[in-house]
Amino acid sequence: MKVRRMSAALLGLALVVVMGCAGVASPGPTGSGAAAGADLKGALVKRGDIKIEVVTHGQAIDGFWGVVRNGVNAAAKDMGVSVNYSAPDAESDMARMSQLIDAAVAKSPSGLVVSIPQPAALGPSIEKAVAAGIPVISMNSGSDSFKELGVLAHVGQTEFEAGLGAGQRMKDAGVTNAVCFNQEVGNEALTQRCNGFFEGLGVEGEVLTGNIADPAAMQATIEGALSNDDTIDGVLTLGPSVAEPALKAIEAAGRGAAVKLATFDLSPLVLTAIKDGKMEFAIDQQQFIQGYLPIVFLTTYAETRNLPTGNGQGLLMTGPGFVTKENAEAVIGLAAEGLR
Repeated sequence: MKVRRMSAALLGLALVVVMGCAGVASPGPTGSGAAAGADLKGALVKRGDIKIEVVTHGQAIDGFWGVVRNGVNAAAKDMGVSVNYSAPDAESDMARMSQLIDAAVAKSPSGLVVSIPQPAALGPSIEKAVAAGIPVISMNSGSDSFKELGVLAHVGQTEFEAGLGAGQRMKDAGVTNAVCFNQEVGNEALTQRCNGFFEGLGVEGEVLTGNIADPAAMQATIEGALSNDDTIDGVLTLGPSVAEPALKAIEAAGRGAAVKLATFDLSPLVLTAIKDGKMEFAIDQQQFIQGYLPIVFLTTYAETRNLPTGNGQGLLMTGPGFVTKENAEAVIGLAAEGLR
């Protein structure tokens, strides 16, 4: 597999001190909280007049994206601003996502938050928002493309480096021949994860593919690979929605003692599997604050034109972190509450 290194500094995310807001939340159009927050003296706009649109490629009904939306809603309540959250019915439907971005821009919001899984497909709509004078912050996907689209800042992790760390950990665990499962072909972030993984592992491994909406087929694909090649001793999945079929596939193939499994992102099932020794680790990008921080930043930007610069180029890192058997127990309760 051809590997391309993505250059980005792994810098810590600065602590953000947020002034508290008083008031009772009232449900917005998509369940976001809007409270009568305390206005900042001398600010350019009152918080009650700030309206932020959020468009992501993942639906809030998905476990991972549900946590993102929890972060969005918490920030909307804390800041006392109105937020509307939209997503296409399918993560791979970039045409629909572009339409949602265009619809959000037509509302002339105070700010726009987007994920950028496919820059080529979404770029024109994002650039229209920028050209219209709407402040845009990206989150989750888009760490290597946000600047060229005119986006002010990106909140997330650099995906190649996250995959690189996963590969190095697998190598340290004794893995020599692994596969990486990509459930959303075309998503640049997922491609970078597999690229980094194989470089960290030091091999040119195989990328298995499937549809996130068909867990049975994903399980069959992984089980087939393990049955056909008994030298495979490692599997990396790129999200909890694939980790569960992978667990079942390893068990069905009778390879539980020989194959090490790791995944990107957290879920209660993933954390329990790590605690029980059935998974090596999970890469944690802290999706709650990926949802929370852009709302805080756009609120502050609307009020004062202040904006953190992160690494000096607008990249604000939320990961990668690693959850292992040693610390999984402490995170399980938070994941069950939709906070991790």
